[in-house]
Amino acid sequence: MKKTTCAACDCELGPDTISVKLGGKTVEVCCRECAEALKEASAAASTARSKD
Repeated sequence: MKKTTCAACDCELGPDTISVKLGGKTVEVCCRECAEALKEASAAASTARSKD
């Protein structure tokens, strides 16, 4: 059986995973806090890229 980990904190995912769409890809996270952290990081990276 394949073990899957959270895209944000690397914890093992349980039955209550949350899917988050980032840059056209869907990743799975373990909780709402990790989902928000990834969304914020993606927004910050997007803003930084647009300034270049």
